[in-house]
Amino acid sequence: MTQQYLLGIDIGTYESKGVITDLAGALVGVQVRPHSLSIPRPGWAEHDPEAVWWQGLVELVRGLFDATGIDPRQVLAVGLSAIAPDLLPVDAAFQPLRPGAILYGIDTRAVEQIDALERQLGADLVFQRCGNSLSAQAVGPKLLWLKQHEPETFARAAHFVTATTFLVGRLTGRCVMDHLTASTWVPRYDFAARAWSDLGADIVETRRLPEIGWCTDIAGAVTAEAARATGLAAGTPVIVGTADAAAEAVSVGVVAPGQMMLMYGTTIFMYAVQAEPKMDRRLWAAPYVFPGTSSMAAGMSTGGALTRWFRDQFAADLTAAESASGAGAYAQLAQAAEQVPPGADGLVALPYFSGERTPINDPRARGVVFGLTLSHTRAHVFRALLEGVAYGIRHNLEVMDEIGARPREVIAVGGGTQNPLWLQIVSDVCNVPQTVPKITLGAAYGDAFLAGLGAGAFASYQDIRGWTRAARTVVPNPDHAAGYRRSFELYLDLYRTNKSLMHRLTAS
Repeated sequence: MTQQYLLGIDIGTYESKGVITDLAGALVGVQVRPHSLSIPRPGWAEHDPEAVWWQGLVELVRGLFDATGIDPRQVLAVGLSAIAPDLLPVDAAFQPLRPGAILYGIDTRAVEQIDALERQLGADLVFQRCGNSLSAQAVGPKLLWLKQHEPETFARAAHFVTATTFLVGRLTGRCVMDHLTASTWVPRYDFAARAWSDLGADIVETRRLPEIGWCTDIAGAVTAEAARATGLAAGTPVIVGTADAAAEAVSVGVVAPGQMMLMYGTTIFMYAVQAEPKMDRRLWAAPYVFPGTSSMAAGMSTGGALTRWFRDQFAADLTAAESASGAGAYAQLAQAAEQVPPGADGLVALPYFSGERTPINDPRARGVVFGLTLSHTRAHVFRALLEGVAYGIRHNLEVMDEIGARPREVIAVGGGTQNPLWLQIVSDVCNVPQTVPKITLGAAYGDAFLAGLGAGAFASYQDIRGWTRAARTVVPNPDHAAGYRRSFELYLDLYRTNKSLMHRLTAS
């Protein structure tokens, strides 16, 4: 029998990745393609859908085949994921109708539309029907923004899609979205009915929204046109796919109730699997990627983006010296910050540099570094930023605890796990152990497994356990608990006290 393989593609905020695995999960090929994030105006965040999404996929697939020598006909199925939720208007042939796709909660352009929809529909009714509140993460306000500010583009659109739907559409010709992603299209998704709602129907007609299916449903087969562009074999099955964070959670075995993925990416994302839906206005409820499971999700607007900003703005000397010394700028910053005591000698940072998602859901929030004195150094500020992100994670976990959704197992993934200091700070601040997998290949690895599940190669989603290996566990240091508890209380008070000033600042 001819050897069969699985192909997974993930489009992230700053880079995209493709993998080919065999059916046992062994990695056969990996390709990575960096790309840019466009910030055309303050509060906006966009990707070029042709250059970043479609050409990214094409280059990854062709690169994988070139590097591995695998015959495209040996690919059993293709799985896709991408940043979500996001919004792109396309024509009937899935050609983009604007130069940039409006990205997820880091794009806060639709603040006025959030307020308008809450007044029109009522916050209570939206939460009751959708299981989620209107926020910068919701696609409904972004649709309304597009309708009001770019009416000609809005009127021309045959479909409104996410990055995953766009790529699946370009490969198969079918416009389809998974339930997990659809649940972010507040107020258009009915959580209980698992279908598009009539709520907010005056924003956009249901006929212009994607069909809804489960992540592992077969969306269709690669068309002859897509085969010529990508190098895939015509007729190869393509699953519906999902959001990048969900695929990454699957990639490290987060499939059972009580497990949670903590993703240290450009942003911080948390996925806690639940047997039954649990809803709270401060967090996001969603169907999980498999029928019969639910999830409680939380997300912060910054994470790695904040450390990247600090490196670029305040550590140019370290970046310039990387090639000569061999030591990366991040590693040098972390080494210096490790010499600073917990609590950063009185510094407390609010990491709201792109507004904030859960649990405060405030796109008008702004970053703060509080308590600066002339004795503080670059290392102090860097440590304070790492701790500020940790306080944000703790804030989300405490809300989960309040509603009976606190996870029993936390699995850490993402680029931030390469920073041992950050992992230790988060465990100390949150008082939770974190398991770090031996191999963290990211969402594309999860996409490959999901493709195999959709194609019938596996009996159950539990089979992912055969693909994963735990490497180490980071445990909390009890000596730091009391100090971090005091700093966390100050963190909460700092936002509460300055919230009105932040809103005044952003209104001017």
